[in-house]
Amino acid sequence: MKPLERRWPEGPSHPWAYLRLPPFPQVAVRVLQLVNNENVQLHELSDLISADPAFASEVLTIANSPLYAPRFPSTSILQAIAVLGANHLQGLCLTVGVRAYLGKSLSQPSLRAIWRHNLAVALVAEALASGGSMNRDIAYTSGVMHDIGRLALAVIRPKEYALLLGTHSGTPASILQGERDLFGWDHCDAGCQLIADWELPPEFEAAIAQHHSPRTNDGPWGIAELISLSCRMADTAGFPAFPGCEATPYEELLEEVPARERRTFHTELESLVEEIGKKVIAVESA
Repeated sequence: MKPLERRWPEGPSHPWAYLRLPPFPQVAVRVLQLVNNENVQLHELSDLISADPAFASEVLTIANSPLYAPRFPSTSILQAIAVLGANHLQGLCLTVGVRAYLGKSLSQPSLRAIWRHNLAVALVAEALASGGSMNRDIAYTSGVMHDIGRLALAVIRPKEYALLLGTHSGTPASILQGERDLFGWDHCDAGCQLIADWELPPEFEAAIAQHHSPRTNDGPWGIAELISLSCRMADTAGFPAFPGCEATPYEELLEEVPARERRTFHTELESLVEEIGKKVIAVESA
């Protein structure tokens, strides 16, 4: 996959290598690559994950947590794959990988907020997709992926980025210029470049590149539109990426939900907040 063309007029002010990103957990990247191969065997995924005992332990812990509420706990990765399915395991492994990637940075409130925002977006996207024609597992994984560039920036310069997040106020997209000033790249550009480097499917690219683009009622409804809406819903539900983020009224957001998805989705903000909050806590406590 070729590096993506820059979408912002000014473009990054530094070459990609300037950022010096630490490596993302390779187990998670390989799972993302393998699951998209229709010929992959379950034992291949199991062997890959099990080869990293610490990673495998976290995957099993979350698989057995209240988030999935299995009737019978899984005692092996292979059993967890059989119960959850390979596509669902993809999102779960990515969630574990993101948490491991942030590591000690999660102790900083501002950076913990972007982790919770990322997870909340994935959970909202999954809930929205469940009532429509989109694959809920792809929706969840795309939700976790949408801010992968922001998470990478947080790992490079955690203190400086935490200061930016903690002091900035404005729309969700308004943070992009501050990121360019600090890093030479914004989190959308960084995320798109990571997708290219990891040779992941192009549907992730759309979610990353366009999640700050609002949808009109007569526009298309695809994964990019789903993640854009889920991102703003997460902000409104109390899981913004930065404290000064301007939230859109929930009633306006509901108007963007297609009729099919709206039939089964939360009509009240309080209901959405309760569901997402419980699930975020379930992952964090696992």
